[in-house]
Amino acid sequence: MNKLNIYAMIPARYGSTRLKMKNLALINGQPMISYAINASKKSKVFDKIIVNSEHNIFKQISLKHNVSFYHRPSDLASSKSKSDSVVADFMQEFPEADIVVWVNPIAPFQTSDEVAETVRYFLEKKLDSLITVQELQVHCNYKDQPINYSLSGLFAQTQDLNPVQPFVYSLMMWRRKTFLKEFSQKGNALFCGKFGTYSVSKTSGFIIKTSEDLKIADLLMQSLDKFNDEYIVEYDDSVSD
Repeated sequence: MNKLNIYAMIPARYGSTRLKMKNLALINGQPMISYAINASKKSKVFDKIIVNSEHNIFKQISLKHNVSFYHRPSDLASSKSKSDSVVADFMQEFPEADIVVWVNPIAPFQTSDEVAETVRYFLEKKLDSLITVQELQVHCNYKDQPINYSLSGLFAQTQDLNPVQPFVYSLMMWRRKTFLKEFSQKGNALFCGKFGTYSVSKTSGFIIKTSEDLKIADLLMQSLDKFNDEYIVEYDDSVSD
């Protein structure tokens, strides 16, 4: 069996509506996009890592990090551009890629281990498309109606609830042939073929969209850097041994 070529695509628009130039905003002294690049490199699952942008400022960043750069067409650079079209354009530009993995630069806490685990899951399950989710055990409504709990009887404890799975989009991935075939037929293909989801950690699912998100991320990243993942739970002095 021939080895599959797996490409990481890191999409980075220069313009953004809610947070100006968010991919270049600093988190703990590093531009946000650098975290996606480094996680992709350290995961060691990609044959090629490519930053996909309409602006050459990201070419400079790509060169600095020793990864490739693709200058996407200007008509795919607005806030109205559809993800399906961005992916299709990339796949057409890189026909040698059997699998394309969208590594979201606005998910700076996505770890290299989770990137590798998600790609392996995609391959093991022989999926054609995948989007990351979080599993949350919380009481949820849809159109004012309960979806995972009952209005009658005792109030369910959260640990007993069936978890809901909101999309977090820290990673998305597709098989090129399946995606392009469906895209040519329907004009959309994010859920092409055999679709699956993969649950990631709470921090991996933290997506930066606003200045408030950025502030929280900056402070959290500084804290993680300080503790080096060796955080110790401490208790009030009133707790006896």
